[in-house]
Amino acid sequence: MTTGTPSPPLRPAPRSKLRRYVPLGIAAWMVLEIWLLTQVSSAWGGLTVFLLLVAGLVLGGVVIKRAGRRAFKGWTEQLQQVQRGETPERNPRAGGNALTMVAGLLLMLPGLVSDVAGLLLLLPPVRALLTKRVERSMERRMSKAGPGTFENAFQQARIHRPDGKVVQGEVIREDVIREDRAPEEPRDQGPRPPLTG
Repeated sequence: MTTGTPSPPLRPAPRSKLRRYVPLGIAAWMVLEIWLLTQVSSAWGGLTVFLLLVAGLVLGGVVIKRAGRRAFKGWTEQLQQVQRGETPERNPRAGGNALTMVAGLLLMLPGLVSDVAGLLLLLPPVRALLTKRVERSMERRMSKAGPGTFENAFQQARIHRPDGKVVQGEVIREDVIREDRAPEEPRDQGPRPPLTG
């Protein structure tokens, strides 16, 4: 049943600064990559650029494959520990596998800046520094989120309307007969009047 009061118009959520500037940053990065590739090709020739791109693709594939194998081996060991009834010990290298895969992806992307970033991520001190920073950032965000679980957050998102109002309601099932009441006669299901709102 509808009520006579219309819901207020929905306003879009304000965009964060990061979402506003990411497309601009990606466009600038692409322009820089193309400019660097043209500079290298004019200095050393097109064959050199082609060989650099192929080398980055092959090296990135090898890095991703090795990191994937290490991650799969770690997951398998943890699963075996759980099946034996032991508490799985935390692998300190697990976070390094994710960053190693990112390094492989950066190496596979065509361009020199992405190759340099991928090679930097392959260095263990850089990976350790980034892992610590990401962990600290996640801890800060989780502490700001307050108590509760992700399940509660998803449930709250479901029962609240986008404008923040909670939709109140009650479910009535006529097929369930309570023991303290006598069964009622079936009601006439004739035509119903139209809803006005």
